[in-house]
Amino acid sequence: MLTDCINNYLFVRRAVGFKLDTVEVYLRSFEHFATARGDVYIIGQTAIDWAMQAKSDSSRARRLDELIRFARFVHAEDERHEIPHDHIFCCQRHRRIPYLFTDHEVERLLRETDKLGPEGSLRPHTYHTIFGLLAATGLRISEALNLCFEDITRNGLVIRQTKFRKSRLVPLHITATAALDCYLERRRRFASGDSHVFVSHRGGRKLGYNIVAETFQQVLAAASIPDQPAQSRPRLHDFRHRFAVRSLASCPDSRDRITRHMLALSTYLGHSRMESTYWYLESTPELMMDIANVCESFVQGESI
Repeated sequence: MLTDCINNYLFVRRAVGFKLDTVEVYLRSFEHFATARGDVYIIGQTAIDWAMQAKSDSSRARRLDELIRFARFVHAEDERHEIPHDHIFCCQRHRRIPYLFTDHEVERLLRETDKLGPEGSLRPHTYHTIFGLLAATGLRISEALNLCFEDITRNGLVIRQTKFRKSRLVPLHITATAALDCYLERRRRFASGDSHVFVSHRGGRKLGYNIVAETFQQVLAAASIPDQPAQSRPRLHDFRHRFAVRSLASCPDSRDRITRHMLALSTYLGHSRMESTYWYLESTPELMMDIANVCESFVQGESI
């Protein structure tokens, strides 16, 4: 009974673009737990007991949230399935505070990639191009690593089937195009049967996230970024944050133009929800100060 319900639920949600890999792990785990108790329907107490197996409140809350969503789906067709109570576990989810790279820091970081060994290999050029591309385009690291030769077009980069199986075209500035063309000339001379743009200098296969993240931390340390020991270590995703912040900071201050700019940025970044784009406003002191000044002017009756 639960197996069929889970299969149907996953099929319906995946049909509209959700991947649900982690959700499937949760639901299969719950299925085994409930079946061992002899349950053929979702029982509220069983759901809570299953969620309690997680080690932290945040993990328990996340497990129960996913199960509640599933329970609502199956309850609509069969009321014998109980919907567990919500807010059983206290959990406040906080986005990590981003690191805002300065132009000087990006330049230092790229200079350090040129020192990567082994000498004469493709490796320093690969990482210089990856990190530079992330800073110039705001791509997700997964999108950059998935690029193939056929995705490099005259009009920009074709980002294929990312979140919700959507594809989009990312235009490039003329300087980014020139830098990418220079790298591609070297890359095509590198013998590899893999069509991915960024490959390992050893095996010639697509670069994996873990090795790129490890190299990124190595280059950060060499470039002494961040300068202050108390600051949090930057992540690869912070290049994306930098791009979005710079884009918003340069936005014209007309209300209609800001709205159009936000919509264009959301589309460019491949966000599925506009609130994901607005988060860049909320997490950037400079932008929040601008918003506060505009709100103050509005309250005082000034035109905006």
